[in-house]
Amino acid sequence: MEEYDTDYDAYAPQYEYDYHTGDPKQDLAYERQYEQQTYQVIPEVIKNFIQYFQKTLSDLIHQKAYELQASRATSDVIEQKVYEIQEIYESSWNKLTERFFKTSPWPEAKAIVSLVEDEIAFPILYKELYYRHIYAKVSGGPTLEQRFESYYNYCNLFNYILNTDGPAPLELPNQWLWDIIDEFIYQFQSFSQYRCKTAKKTTEEIGFICDHPKVWNVHSVLNVLHSLVDKSNINRQLEVYTSGGDPESVAGEYGRHSLYKMLGYFSLVGLLRLHSLLGDYYQAIKVLENIELNKKSMYSRVPECQVTTYYYVGFAYLMMRRYQDAIRVFANILLYIQRTKNMFQRSTYKYEMINKQNEQMHALLALALTMYPMRIDESIHTQLREKYGDKMLRMQRGDLQVFEELYSFACPKFLSPVVPNYGSVHANYHREPYLQQLKVFMDEVQQQTQLSTIRSFLKLYTTMPVAKLAGFLDLTEQEFRIQLLVFKHKMKNLVWTSGISALDGEFQSASEVDFYIDKDMIHIADTKVARRYGDFFIRQIHKFEELNKTLKKLNSR
Repeated sequence: MEEYDTDYDAYAPQYEYDYHTGDPKQDLAYERQYEQQTYQVIPEVIKNFIQYFQKTLSDLIHQKAYELQASRATSDVIEQKVYEIQEIYESSWNKLTERFFKTSPWPEAKAIVSLVEDEIAFPILYKELYYRHIYAKVSGGPTLEQRFESYYNYCNLFNYILNTDGPAPLELPNQWLWDIIDEFIYQFQSFSQYRCKTAKKTTEEIGFICDHPKVWNVHSVLNVLHSLVDKSNINRQLEVYTSGGDPESVAGEYGRHSLYKMLGYFSLVGLLRLHSLLGDYYQAIKVLENIELNKKSMYSRVPECQVTTYYYVGFAYLMMRRYQDAIRVFANILLYIQRTKNMFQRSTYKYEMINKQNEQMHALLALALTMYPMRIDESIHTQLREKYGDKMLRMQRGDLQVFEELYSFACPKFLSPVVPNYGSVHANYHREPYLQQLKVFMDEVQQQTQLSTIRSFLKLYTTMPVAKLAGFLDLTEQEFRIQLLVFKHKMKNLVWTSGISALDGEFQSASEVDFYIDKDMIHIADTKVARRYGDFFIRQIHKFEELNKTLKKLNSR
């Protein structure tokens, strides 16, 4: 194996990322000049970076191939190389992008062929980053041709991983593996919405899409995710892990390698997301049946994966009318984000993504709590009142427009899995999946419009004639009895209590008021739990101790 060139240090100050003249005007002009070019001539700093990137990856592949041949476990050498690639991926790539390619694409893969050795993996991984950058930062987004090319590149990547004789000689940082799965589903989602927007498409574009029905086909995407799950044997590993056993004992030839194990785990989360986008919420949660959401796991090392998992599980619960579970899931992850937010600010792109989902989950929690009032963590409740206090009051008064507004902001971008019939589609065809899910949700909201008012009246009394309370609400006695039955029905939820599967549960009610009807009288019981002041003081003591430790560290410096 070729030795690493000790004269070339990617992280030393002399590395040519800081190719400055010292004159701010000249430096700015230099950067703008490269930002506007199409990079037919690749600047030296980018050449050096690409060569170092390729060499680090090549060294890792050679070492991994040697260890696979010798049937050895992953060595410290591999871990060191993975760490170097992580630095390149999370730091160097982003810094160079910010400086030279803020709104323009990186050099095409064919333009860097002469700079790198002839191998399979690096060009595929470089293209994965190249197209992802176009989707995220290049103005106007990808062209139809680039959408197709990115799909074919993902096919090459997954073929390299799944269709080799034995495990592929590759390891990548967990963050990159998550981003690959996340981006793969995002690009499928983007293409599905793109092909449904018919307004600005030419006849040639429509013809091209119709001639290639297998490109970004939902079955291809599902096939990739299920293949990664099966190859890694991740479900069996999780089953053994949650029962206290050693997952390595059932991992198999592929699953014992980090590449396959983590891709398998992330693919389960990818399937959760994909089924949610298609509106199949039962199946979305079912794919996670071996993941114990209520315990911290050795697999949950990527914060974005954690946040995405809880967002889609919480949303699926909300749409399945399991409000108590939705509230629990949202409250748990929002508390996690609140306590670890300083960690996310180190990386801008991660912070933006997590911040957006944080806002969406606050909105979904506001919806769930309006429809199913219950006690939640005090700090989350305070945040929620600050963000959505007025809107929650309007929703309690039955303002349907606010329900629709929050749902529209917080729901995922639903998609249609099939190619539209271009001969008979209307201009708003691309919004149909969203409008169908909105209708389901708003139908449920409309069934509960009277419940908030009924709840507020029930809180005021211990006994009350049915006819009298019906009169307060301008309802006939028969209509009011129907609404009371609706109240009883809607406040009973299937709630997770124990077990691994998030679909498990038993019927419970956490309503603050309960009642029964004896002949013509309503008997009301206040089931509101007294505030737990002890928990509040314990939290404040912990905060004070953390503050004290921080101050002591500052003083010691």
